[in-house]
Amino acid sequence: MTIDDFIKTGERIFNLKRLYNVRLGISRKDDTLPFRSLTFKRTGKGLTPNLPPLGQMLSEYYEYRGWSEDGIPTPEKLKELRL
Repeated sequence: MTIDDFIKTGERIFNLKRLYNVRLGISRKDDTLPFRSLTFKRTGKGLTPNLPPLGQMLSEYYEYRGWSEDGIPTPEKLKELRL
């Protein structure tokens, strides 16, 4: 096996896991960061509010993965991975 084969196998596993979770009812609303990551960040002045643009970040991540806006692997992605 080549490095590319290992990477593709990992991607297949990751997408299968996502499909399984979608089947169990996991959706975009469940894709979040830990509470502390969403509320405060440590700076030289102590803790300050930290509200990252999670919705935008998720959209970009899903696009990178080849998933729909709802976080579901697209038919094209599944075909690419032979799933």
